[in-house]
Amino acid sequence: MESGQEAQRSRRSFLKTSSAAALAGTLAAPLGFPSSTHGDTGQEPLRFGLISAATYGYMGAPRTPGSFHGTAFATICNGYDAAKREQIEGTFVAAGKRLDGVRVVRIWDPIKSAAQRLADVCNIPVVCDSADQCSEDVDAVLIVDDGSGEHGKYAVTPLQRGVPTFCDKPLAMTGKQAQQLAQVARETGTPFMSASSLRFVPDVVALAEQVPSLGEIHLATSVCGNELIYYGIHALELAYAVLGPGAVSCLNVGQPGRNIVRVRYENGRDLMLLVGEREWMRGGFQINLYGTQGWRSLTPDLTDLYWYLLDKFVDLVRTGNESVPIEEEVEVIAVLEAGKRSLAEQREVTVAEVLQ
Repeated sequence: MESGQEAQRSRRSFLKTSSAAALAGTLAAPLGFPSSTHGDTGQEPLRFGLISAATYGYMGAPRTPGSFHGTAFATICNGYDAAKREQIEGTFVAAGKRLDGVRVVRIWDPIKSAAQRLADVCNIPVVCDSADQCSEDVDAVLIVDDGSGEHGKYAVTPLQRGVPTFCDKPLAMTGKQAQQLAQVARETGTPFMSASSLRFVPDVVALAEQVPSLGEIHLATSVCGNELIYYGIHALELAYAVLGPGAVSCLNVGQPGRNIVRVRYENGRDLMLLVGEREWMRGGFQINLYGTQGWRSLTPDLTDLYWYLLDKFVDLVRTGNESVPIEEEVEVIAVLEAGKRSLAEQREVTVAEVLQ
């Protein structure tokens, strides 16, 4: 008889190679759930565990009911009961677009009552007593941004168990912490993904395709609001999605709460990363490219951005295709940390020293 972990490995192998299993009624939405807009995959549905998904507490603040990302992920996969949604407390983001071929079957949150309420609204059958239980008898796990900056710690158990893992942004608050998680993923060979959802929205993808027509791009700016690491990751990943990796140092010439970070690349390109907290600027996202043959400016359309993110993770689980190598995400975190240290220490900080 197969052990639990061997059974999971066998199932994941089957999911990658079989296209004969029909979805049939397995993903049929309960009464009141929005219908899916993604075609039948022709593959057996993936079963997801959803971790730290029902409450939010930003950087040490008490956790309160509701989760922007947690509810968005749950509704993308499972839909929701519209009547029950009206009774739920706190932030609830109802996805407008369903992703077929996936179903959240387990959920955990430090506040179990909040997890139970979200499970009821989104028809999630099992509410777990621990984060580790969410990686049992599933094909993959989704670890949600819960505001703590520490949610990456929940990735260790599923990675060690060989369960494909998505870790919401930011992967960690320091480059070394991110590097440690990446090392676990590589040593175990477990598929692992972490990324800003902005990487995959269609107009950002289209902008990346236009880059060759702009000639050599020596200067660019990328902008967003709020804290440099926790939210500045969106602005930096906009640039990475369009221009690729390769940053080597940061010089932050801004002020506390108003970051003006010159990010220098190994090819000599300079990216100005502008990240201002709420007291100083309104939130939003924008990238500007200045090439020798043309300019482009983009304020991304964020419609269904989490759908595109989870679609990329599903592709990783089913095919092993890495849309964002985890080493690139480590670099992103290290660049942001270097930018933060540069302001504090009033000097240029290299990415390499952050990771030493």
